[in-house]
Amino acid sequence: MLNCFSKARKAIRGILTAGAVLSLAACDVTTLPSGGSDGGSGPNLKSGETVQIALLIPQSDPNTGNIPQSLENAARLAIAEIPGANIELKVYDTAGRAGTAAAQAQRAVDEGAKLILGPLFGEAANAAAVAVADEGVNVLSFSNNTTIAGGNLFVLGSTFDSAAERLVSYGARNGKKNIAVLYQNNIAGQLGRNAIQGAATRNGGQVVAAEGYDLNTESLTAAIGRVKSATSGGNADSLYLTDSWDGGLSVVLQLAPEQGVSPASTQYAGITRWDVRSDGFKLPGIEGAWFAIPDNASTAAFEQRYAARYGAQPHALAGLAFDGVAAVGALLKKGRNDALTRSALTQGAGFQGASGVFRLLNNGTNQRAMGVATVRNQQVVILDPAPRSFGGAGF
Repeated sequence: MLNCFSKARKAIRGILTAGAVLSLAACDVTTLPSGGSDGGSGPNLKSGETVQIALLIPQSDPNTGNIPQSLENAARLAIAEIPGANIELKVYDTAGRAGTAAAQAQRAVDEGAKLILGPLFGEAANAAAVAVADEGVNVLSFSNNTTIAGGNLFVLGSTFDSAAERLVSYGARNGKKNIAVLYQNNIAGQLGRNAIQGAATRNGGQVVAAEGYDLNTESLTAAIGRVKSATSGGNADSLYLTDSWDGGLSVVLQLAPEQGVSPASTQYAGITRWDVRSDGFKLPGIEGAWFAIPDNASTAAFEQRYAARYGAQPHALAGLAFDGVAAVGALLKKGRNDALTRSALTQGAGFQGASGVFRLLNNGTNQRAMGVATVRNQQVVILDPAPRSFGGAGF
């Protein structure tokens, strides 16, 4: 047990570095000015005009490994798949720093960019959006930090809200409406808790208990004990976890069943990607648990096309760059001169992306089609496939 927490503490230290942050498929989750920046109407285009998109990525940041190149490759793949696309992609190095991102965003617009794709980190994205807000240029960042979204800044990263909405609505349809939440005491955990609470309200459920913990034995044991009171007393029929494999998820999935929160009587659910660590499929809390995953077929197809073109598998974040270009390309194919404006980018029908359909919301966040999966006999099983449109089941 102490060894598990030792590993978890090492993971926490790693999260403070840029490299480990990238493994979260979240970019960074930091406290930033809410609401983004003003503006964001977007420029109108002339018929036949070449659309210049600036890709802001941390090319010279040594902690990002192959991620910048993978993002660029995915963006260029999207352009290649748009017949007759009149898109020019220019790449700018942010070095992973907010100040550099702001300067490069302004430089890109001065050089003709009509849209910013990126940056990777939330703080850099916020800075870039502020820098070009007065130019009326929208920024489609790779962050999933919803606290920076709004104005001319959109986040493309998968959010807790999409996962929570999908799972809570599925639970409500299957008679699981009384929820206990166990979350880590950090910004990500609090955002996850809030997402679950919001989803419960929208789907006729309720959060009957929400307990936070620090990554140490005493704190987690106490939090699980308080959650157990809600589940054993019949007040909660499901337990939602916000933690990830990079945090304390493996410890929670081991310890909570050992302390009496039985998966047989309490439905476990998680709003992070549980399917990416098969070595965790032996943990007692994961058998029969629910978690949200992107559309498997779309993801596999994207990975195959990427590998055929570049001879390697894409990084997990690469699809975000593909999505940003694909959205613009879909609008340009329709001949829309307002393709780069807020009203066009936030069309209700959304777009087909690397991992399924998604749409940008007017508040700068996004909604992604996700399936509901579980683990049975150490294998991932799809319980409810990801919807193929925003009019389908699951939305």
